[in-house]
Amino acid sequence: MFLAVALTILGLGFICWLLFTLAVYALPFFAAVTAGLWAYGTGAGVLGALAVGLTAGVATLVGGQILFSTIRSTLISVALALAFAAPAAIAGYHAILGISAIGIPSETWRQVFAVVGAAVVGFTAAARLTLFTDQYGGSSPSAREARPEPAPEPLRLTAPSAEFTLSRLDR
Repeated sequence: MFLAVALTILGLGFICWLLFTLAVYALPFFAAVTAGLWAYGTGAGVLGALAVGLTAGVATLVGGQILFSTIRSTLISVALALAFAAPAAIAGYHAILGISAIGIPSETWRQVFAVVGAAVVGFTAAARLTLFTDQYGGSSPSAREARPEPAPEPLRLTAPSAEFTLSRLDR
């Protein structure tokens, strides 16, 4: 009995860890599935649909990270973070609602936990997006505020140009 309870808690912990780790990939996954289903519906076949879906998912993830790290406008950065956080929040809502059905009999409390879980998963996805770009030297608003501007390098004359100038003046 003790082993079953311990394994259940361990399994739920693993599922929650997996949910938080993969939350930032909800939008690219959604884009990949949508593009793959569209390609399959237009007659691309299974391999063509997989290729289109994989390309769309990778392009969404990499494009979002590049945009987030290069855009200087805080408003656009927040909108982009919301675009990545919204599908993660929806996935978190449904995951927490399903997990809470295991041990919570009240529908009201399951909804409360699901809404709180959706908010936490959505914020985690947005935070992971900012950490992803800050880690690779991005210029997100938090990275720009944390890094000081480098000092300009002083102008230096090199020896060959000085010799050339002196030799031209001597003649």
